[in-house]
Amino acid sequence: MEHWFQGYLFSTDPSRLQMDAVDTLMKQSYWAPDRSMEKSRKAAANSVCYGIYAPDGKQIGYARVITDHATTYYVCDVIVDQNHRGHGLGKELLKTITGDFAGLMGMLLTRDAHGLYEKYGFERDGETFMMKP
Repeated sequence: MEHWFQGYLFSTDPSRLQMDAVDTLMKQSYWAPDRSMEKSRKAAANSVCYGIYAPDGKQIGYARVITDHATTYYVCDVIVDQNHRGHGLGKELLKTITGDFAGLMGMLLTRDAHGLYEKYGFERDGETFMMKP
């Protein structure tokens, strides 16, 4: 899958992933600032990964989906570089993911982005767990 949105490329092509950029993004997160590059590589290799690429080709966004492609998917590591936020990139990423996995039950954990995920059909089930029936 590849498509353009406001000059940014969204892609699930694993050959486009820039693991150094993914490592930098994870260091910006509250959930994985100490994750090793080796662990990020292994996680990416066993997930459907979404990259967002700036017009200059640099990766500035990332998300992973763990799925059986039949019943359930789990969204994790959703992040957009701090310098590229405010352009609707996170919303476009969630729209793309939920579209790609339409018909499957979605799950995720979040500490602070409930409002964003609710816009895409996820419902709160506790303080951090969210589910899209």
